[in-house]
Amino acid sequence: MPGANAVTTDPASARSFVERLYASHHAEIYAYLARMLRDDELAADLTQETFVKAFRAFDTLEDHNRARAWLYQIAGRTALDELRRRKIVRFVPWTGESRGSASSAEDQVLRLRLSADLERALLRIPPRQRQALLLSELHDMTGLELADALGVSHVAARALLTRGRESLRQALAAERAKSAIEESKRVRATAGARIERRDDERRGRID
Repeated sequence: MPGANAVTTDPASARSFVERLYASHHAEIYAYLARMLRDDELAADLTQETFVKAFRAFDTLEDHNRARAWLYQIAGRTALDELRRRKIVRFVPWTGESRGSASSAEDQVLRLRLSADLERALLRIPPRQRQALLLSELHDMTGLELADALGVSHVAARALLTRGRESLRQALAAERAKSAIEESKRVRATAGARIERRDDERRGRID
């Protein structure tokens, strides 16, 4: 990637720069979209679309050093547009751990295998809060990068992240309580079935 901050508007230079962005960031953009969309094939398509849009909107990039956040902003808007069109706003949830980029898109996706409770909890959180959590916690964005990627001020980005963490905490507590009740019911049902089988075996021996 170029070291200078100034952005060229020359088409050939723009194409070359976006190609370098693709080589550097396509894996993490794909993983981000896969988590948001929960559809690997669609994520692959929208990853390509993100870089096509990046080339077309290259003149909106004001600083090469902020290109990564700019890409995430394009990817996030592309995914949200698709989700709104489908009327399914679902995100592959956050593990609660900060991670850097993996060696491949497949590695990044496969490393995120989440508990059912956490997945259901994140589905309860407003989309923009989930988006802020993904960008901050999984893609290790700084406050300024997060603001750029979300297209909001630094203060607004931090507020979204704070609300997202609190929403996740509350939703996860509710899901865990619900799961505990369901597990208790399953344990009782299993125990009852075993007792019934033993009774049947005893009656069979008596007969």
